[in-house]
Amino acid sequence: MGKRVLIVLVAGLLSIGASGAWADVTVHEEWASVPEQQRVTGGPEGWKATPQHRVLKRGIAPGDVRPEYITGWGYTPSQISEAYGFNGLEADGTGQTVAIVVPCGSPTINGDLAAFISAFKLPSANLNITYMPGKTCIDPDWGFETSLDVESVHALAPGATIDLVIAPTDEFPDILTAVQYAAQTLNAQVVSMSWEGDEFSYEAEYDYVFENTGTVFVVATGDSGSGAQYPAASPSVVAVGGTSLYLQPGTGTLKFPEVAWEQSGGGPSQFEAQPGYQAAFGISRARRCIPDVAFAGDPYTGVLIYDSNYTPAGWWVAGGTSLSAQSWASTIALADQLRASAKVAPLTDGHNALYTLAGSSARYNVKGYYRDITWGYNGNYAAMIGYDLITGLGSPMAGSLVPALAVSK
Repeated sequence: MGKRVLIVLVAGLLSIGASGAWADVTVHEEWASVPEQQRVTGGPEGWKATPQHRVLKRGIAPGDVRPEYITGWGYTPSQISEAYGFNGLEADGTGQTVAIVVPCGSPTINGDLAAFISAFKLPSANLNITYMPGKTCIDPDWGFETSLDVESVHALAPGATIDLVIAPTDEFPDILTAVQYAAQTLNAQVVSMSWEGDEFSYEAEYDYVFENTGTVFVVATGDSGSGAQYPAASPSVVAVGGTSLYLQPGTGTLKFPEVAWEQSGGGPSQFEAQPGYQAAFGISRARRCIPDVAFAGDPYTGVLIYDSNYTPAGWWVAGGTSLSAQSWASTIALADQLRASAKVAPLTDGHNALYTLAGSSARYNVKGYYRDITWGYNGNYAAMIGYDLITGLGSPMAGSLVPALAVSK
């Protein structure tokens, strides 16, 4: 492991909309020395990861005058927390590590996260930034992705340590090596990925990258409608689709039922065989089906993100299955915190617990751990009662699901 440098960033008095406050972000930076056995080689020629965020428009700063009808103007962390029942949990992610793997990173993430914390009066953050070997790329799209990912995790699990692992490029070997390093060297309980690439015929040979005892790998399914991409198609990752979440103005109360987002990725894999957990649940397809679960992702019902990579710097309304995946990464971290308190090992893989708690196709969601999404389309597939190829098992009813995951095997 490379030299570690401690930087304490004090963001000073931030003037954000009508509010201003001191915000502390403690940042550790390090340059990785990767063990040879963690280096991923080969892969499909020309494969590149693409970010899975969608930006709707410029946002109105928290505290400023906001429209009567809030949808489309960016939800706040407290609204999302209330909408899914996180606000009733006695957990904030303390003691857990969520590793976010992203190419390029963001040169402004320290200040952007500080601005986000200050505006919403969130607890201070511990952010570890690890640079993988190689010349790090610079790209504003990946910069915005970094802002969305980090801020979304901190919004729901503010006590968790965030390990931001920056791959030098968006190419296959670089980005998968970063995933291995996050799980095996940094020992993150959750590794989250808001990026995708095309499936390829021998992708199963690389599924080992997403297998590590004590780690759950969470991946966005994509923002281009029906179809499967990699690594979401891997049976070793928790694949997360997107929904449209309509809330009453200024609250976390549903205005309309949560529905499937039309751009959410989902469908059967072209190459991956059906895993045992989906067969046991009663999904009648021969191939791995995605997603496994879902969360808000539609940018028209998106969240407020502070970012300085796009011009002008400031608040943006954004979504995408990037938001969905990071929110589920936070959910797993909260469950692992409760497991640690009970002296139970952290979740590994996560699928057995998620599908077992959902019941089966014949007796789906008897205990109400999920919000079943039953309306919406993504091109080739429709949402329906029970499991479907846009929203999977559904979105989390966190107030009951997280405690159940905390005791699940």
